[in-house]
Amino acid sequence: MGSLFRSEEMTLCQLFLQSEAAYACVSELGELGLVQFRDLNPDVNAFQRKFVNEVRRCDEMERKLRYLEKEIKKDGIPMLDTGENPEAPQPREMIDLEATFEKLENELREVNQNAEALKRNFLELTELKHILRKTQVFFDEQEHAGLNPTESMTRALISDDNIARQSTLGPVQLGFVAGVILRERIPAFERMLWRACRGNVFLRQAEIETPLEDPSTGDQVFKSVFIIFFQGDQLKTRVKKICEGFRATLYPCPEAPADRREMAMGVMTRIEDLNTVLGQTQDHRHRVLVAAAKNIKNWFVKVRKIKAIYHTLNLFNLDVTQKCLIAECWVPVLDIETIQLALRRGTERSGSSVPPILNRMGTFEDPPTYNRTNKFTKGFQALIDAYGVASYREMNPAPYTIITFPFLFAVMFGDTGHGLIMFLFAGWMVLKEKPLAAKKSDNEIWNIFFGGRYIMFLMGLFSMYTGLIYNDIFSKSFNIFGSYWTNNYNFTTLKGSASLQLDPNGTAFYQHPYPLGMDPVWQLAENKIIFFNSYKMKISIIIGIIHMLFGISVGLWNHLYFKKLDNIITQFIPQIIFLSFLFLYMVILMLIKWINYGPTNDEQSGPHCAPSVLITFINMILFKENTPPVGCNSDWMYAGQKHLQRLLVILALLCVPFMLVAKPILIMRNRKKQHYQLNNHGTENGDVEGAGGAAAPNPGAIQGGGGHKEEEEEMSEIWIHQGIHTIEYVLGSVSHTASYLRLWALSLAHAQLSEVLWNMVLRNGLAREGWLGGIMLWAAFALWAVLTIGILVLMEGLSAFLHTLRLHWVEFQSKFYSGLGYSFTPFSFEIILDTAQATSED
Repeated sequence: MGSLFRSEEMTLCQLFLQSEAAYACVSELGELGLVQFRDLNPDVNAFQRKFVNEVRRCDEMERKLRYLEKEIKKDGIPMLDTGENPEAPQPREMIDLEATFEKLENELREVNQNAEALKRNFLELTELKHILRKTQVFFDEQEHAGLNPTESMTRALISDDNIARQSTLGPVQLGFVAGVILRERIPAFERMLWRACRGNVFLRQAEIETPLEDPSTGDQVFKSVFIIFFQGDQLKTRVKKICEGFRATLYPCPEAPADRREMAMGVMTRIEDLNTVLGQTQDHRHRVLVAAAKNIKNWFVKVRKIKAIYHTLNLFNLDVTQKCLIAECWVPVLDIETIQLALRRGTERSGSSVPPILNRMGTFEDPPTYNRTNKFTKGFQALIDAYGVASYREMNPAPYTIITFPFLFAVMFGDTGHGLIMFLFAGWMVLKEKPLAAKKSDNEIWNIFFGGRYIMFLMGLFSMYTGLIYNDIFSKSFNIFGSYWTNNYNFTTLKGSASLQLDPNGTAFYQHPYPLGMDPVWQLAENKIIFFNSYKMKISIIIGIIHMLFGISVGLWNHLYFKKLDNIITQFIPQIIFLSFLFLYMVILMLIKWINYGPTNDEQSGPHCAPSVLITFINMILFKENTPPVGCNSDWMYAGQKHLQRLLVILALLCVPFMLVAKPILIMRNRKKQHYQLNNHGTENGDVEGAGGAAAPNPGAIQGGGGHKEEEEEMSEIWIHQGIHTIEYVLGSVSHTASYLRLWALSLAHAQLSEVLWNMVLRNGLAREGWLGGIMLWAAFALWAVLTIGILVLMEGLSAFLHTLRLHWVEFQSKFYSGLGYSFTPFSFEIILDTAQATSED
């Protein structure tokens, strides 16, 4: 039970392992996850450590596995995850794993290279097929128009006068090239041809309807077929250079129709053959990847475990015989026997006959902080650690936070309806915990909700309770016990009244408290806010004072555990007196006023007026007399109140200088006493410095102390720190008390916002009748539901959550919690694998 309220007791151990058994022993410790190793080679370069070659081999295997995983995901093949957790393979099995991965990588790369070459050849043949088809259509169009294609191109390129002049010299010979280009490059391609060739070329292009696959990237691209006519070798060279610049692919295209048809038939035959070979290649690749997908998860686990083991072994030291590895590690005291059993199992697995040795060591170093958690307490512990990890064996606020956090949240979020929504959502996550955890979503917001499912579950449950106390459900009230104002405020009275003012000083009220929470008639009263403000404001102060007093009381257990009895006298007692004599007394005044003063006057003893607690408290601090209101006999709540209040204020104020000077004076007194004892001890045993010429070592220096000069400097720092802490506590007592008024403010804001949303949205849908009213009600309810969940549950819930977090971090934990420790980070395969999985998904 002690480990629930404090971190685990830790010890520093020295571990001696035989070289042959070290791998297996570290593997067992990794499965256990209870040992944090220290680096005994901090000055040794990572590339100069003993097991650096093994780590490099693991990196290479991991690279090959990532390549396989990438290819498997590219083909959309599901990777089998059986949930198994295979043990770390023996070192001799690394050779088999390396050979397996090498074979798979080489085979897959060869298949991919062959497939890419085949796809490139297939693309070229497909483009040639489209060229032959499109050019054939073009030539057929020219022939149907009654023109020779060459003659029509000649007329397009040469004017009529030049044609007549060329006819005397002989026929004009035009050449052409055909190719394929990306569709988006066509406009720029045309402009470049026109400008570079000065309009002496003729371009025809046609789009290829179906997209073609790029063999390098696998993307689908759209291309167009073009044919360019030109005259002369000079233009031919220029056209080819332009095509090369635009990365257009040129293909041979025969001039004769018969040759084109013959080539097209040959191309189709080759395409069919390539399709067959490509299909067989893809089937072979698919079979290889399917076989790898069955084992790749387990392979990743094995390789990462091997790598983690060798990384850990690099933290060890070798003894002089080179046959033993020496390690230093932090371990929980309660788990030493479990760790020894794990080391024994590792020794037996390795076949070694030399048992491992685990020795506890003494140290002045602060141990790490280790708080055991389960799936329920993990979320609450994360809230505490976000502020700061507890110092070693310091009181852990998490167990108290399990109750106080959802309760303070519920005080601000008190609505049974909104709390029910949160409760049901969190309850669904709790019930579906295992399947939801197995999905491992990449959505960060969902992971936050799922990680805090138990916090949300309790926040929703507590909000339903406070909603019953406030008698508030979606800004409406329950009418469970009827109304204690029923005689005068019945349905007829309520319906006929434009406004309703509730006055408890009369016969309308039964003069008895409502059985549970608030009377439902307050929901209709015009003075509801005045009544609720007074009630919630006082409740907030009462809760805040109790919460802070509890925080100071928790600090007492820190002083007792660490045997700092001086702190009890110099810190705990004056702090508790200061807070109790001022602010707890104010709470007592509230309770006295609630108990002794009612809404009616006592006619037998005269007017009996209820004094203001705030005015009374202010007059108490200022040592002023209370002035009773007109018509009242007295402004005192009980006999002797004046003298008692003055005594309480004087005692509280005396605690301030006491806190300021008591601790430094006590420290100075203890140090003088220690120096006196050391001097007497040195005189009795002779003057060491005079006899030996060297000063005796200062025992305080062994524990991190210093000489006399350092002690004087430390005393000045102690005076400064004590002054700061005293001022911070005194002023903080006032500001922290006022800070708890956020419980009232956010509760009021939440209730008013809920009421506004009801009156302005859903009420309008309920005001109409008939089929039009049904449509309006449907639309109004949809809008009201969206705004309720989006604003009142999510946004208001987040606001209340953050304010509750501040109350715990600042107002509560500052009374006893320093949070200056560092976390226990054990060597654990589970943590390493989860971190690697999250990194690979990102």
